[in-house]
Amino acid sequence: MDVLSPLNFIRVSYVRMQGLLLLVFAKHQHLPFIQILSTNTTPTGLFGYWGNKGGVNICMKLYGYYVSIINCHLPPHMGNNDQRLEHFDRILEMQNLEKLDIPNILDHDLILWFGDMNFRIEDFGLHFVQEAIKKQCYGDLWEKDQLRIAKRFDPLLREFQEGPLLFPPTYKFDKNSNNYDTSEKKRKPAWTDRILWRLKRQPKDDPCTTRLPVPYFSLSLKSYVSHMMYSISDHKPVTGTFDLELKPLVSVPLITLIPEGLWTMENDMLVSYSLTAEFLSSPWDWIGLYKMGLRHINDYVSYVWVRDNQVLSSDRLNQVYINVSDIPETEDQFLLCYYSNNLRSVVGISKPFKIQPRIFMGEDLPGKIQPQI
Repeated sequence: MDVLSPLNFIRVSYVRMQGLLLLVFAKHQHLPFIQILSTNTTPTGLFGYWGNKGGVNICMKLYGYYVSIINCHLPPHMGNNDQRLEHFDRILEMQNLEKLDIPNILDHDLILWFGDMNFRIEDFGLHFVQEAIKKQCYGDLWEKDQLRIAKRFDPLLREFQEGPLLFPPTYKFDKNSNNYDTSEKKRKPAWTDRILWRLKRQPKDDPCTTRLPVPYFSLSLKSYVSHMMYSISDHKPVTGTFDLELKPLVSVPLITLIPEGLWTMENDMLVSYSLTAEFLSSPWDWIGLYKMGLRHINDYVSYVWVRDNQVLSSDRLNQVYINVSDIPETEDQFLLCYYSNNLRSVVGISKPFKIQPRIFMGEDLPGKIQPQI
C-alpha cells in the first residue's frame, strides 16, 4: 500500500489463510464497477483441516463480468503429483457458492489462478537439469514438466492457459543467494511458481439457432517473468502482466456523488447524490471523505451514514452534510465514496476536489455559491 497508494491504487479486497495471502488493488476510477461477491478459503492440508496447503479465492464482478482470482499452495515433492492434481480439483470445486446466487466458477468470464503449485521436472537427473539451465535450454525441460504433462491428459486443466517458461526454474535456491540448492538434499530445480488463466467457454455455433453477439472480453499476456534479484526465500517470485480489454456490461455507477458548492473549512459540507432505479439502499450505507492517495476503503478522513445528517431525500436526489470538525486543513485533494453495505463495495465516487482553508474565508469568493445547510 505504501508503494501503490501514491499511484492511485486502492486495496479493494484481501483474504488470508495462514501463509497464503491474496490482495486485489484497483485504481480509484474503477471502484464503482467492482463488486466483491465473496472471499473464500479452502484448506487441503491434513485431510482438509489445516490451511498450510490449499487455496484462497476472491470472486468479483468487474464491469458486469464474473472474475475469480485464486492463490494456491499445492503439496510438495516429486512423487505427490497425483495429490497435487487432486487438490487442484478440490479447490476448484469448493469455489462454487450456490447459496450466494453466483454462477458455477467454470461459467465465470475469467479465472486467474496462481501460486506455489509445486509441479516438478520428471525423469531428468539433477546434473542434466542444471546444465540445461546454464545453457538456457529450457525447451529441453518443458517436455518433462509435470503440469505440462498433466494438461495432455486432463481436459479441464487443458483449458487453463500459461505463458511460455522463458525464465529459469524458480525453486529451490539457497536463501540469500542465486545458487540452486546446495544442501544435502540437493533438490532438483523446478518451475513450482506458476500463473494460469482460463476464459469462459463459448457455446458452439448452431446453424439452426440465432444467438445474440457475445460481449467483447479479451485477455492477452504481455510478460511472464521471474525476478532473480530477490533472495529472501528459497523461491524466486514470478509476475505476469496482462492487458484486459472488455466492452462494459455496466457503464453507469449505481450512485452519482456531487460535492455541492464551494467546500470550505468554515461550514459543514453538503453532499448530493442520486441513485439508479435498481439500487437498493440500506441505513448502513455510508459516504466517506478521503484524501487522494487513500490506501483502502477504511482510510477515510471523515464519514456520514446516509440516513444521518440528512437534508433532502427524494426519488431523484438526496443530500447529507459532513461535519468539518474532524477534517485537517490541507492543500491535498479529496474524494467522496459511497459504500453499499448490501453489496460490500463502493458503488459511487466523486471527482477529486479541494477544500478551501479558513484563511480564504474572510469574505465570500466571487462567483462561488456558499452551501446553505
